[in-house]
Amino acid sequence: MLDSIPGGDEMKSLLGDSLYDVWTQLTACIDEKYDMERTWNKGGKAWKYEYKYRRGGKTLCALYARENGVGFMVILGKEERAKFEADKDAYAKEIQQVYEESKTYHDGKWLMFEPKDQSLFDDFMKLLLIKRKPNRT
Repeated sequence: MLDSIPGGDEMKSLLGDSLYDVWTQLTACIDEKYDMERTWNKGGKAWKYEYKYRRGGKTLCALYARENGVGFMVILGKEERAKFEADKDAYAKEIQQVYEESKTYHDGKWLMFEPKDQSLFDDFMKLLLIKRKPNRT
C-alpha cells in the first residue's frame, strides 16, 4: 500500500499530458462497466505506481504508471486463454503480438500493454470481458 494516493496533478506531471489523458480515459472506460475495489500500490522495479481493480479476491486488471509511461496488465488463466485463442483474429495485431510474446506463468499468461492512445481500448475491454462480465449497466 502507498502512504498517499497520487493526485491528478502528480499523475499528470509523472505521465505527461497525453498519457495522463490515456490513463484517465482508460480508467473511465473500466469504471463505466465495472464496480470494483481499486487499490494503489507501489509499482515494483519497473513502475512507480500500480492501480489494481479487484473484486472478491480476484484481480480484473491493473494499470501501471511511471515517468512518461502507462501500463495496462491483464492476466489470462487457462480457460481465459482458450477463449482468447478461439477469437484472437477479432483482436488488433498489437494485442495478438503481445499475447504471443507474453510469458506464461503457473497462474496464467501476463499480458502487459503500453498504450499511447485510445486505439486499443475496445480490445482491452474485450479482454476484460473474457475475465468477467461487467457488473454495471
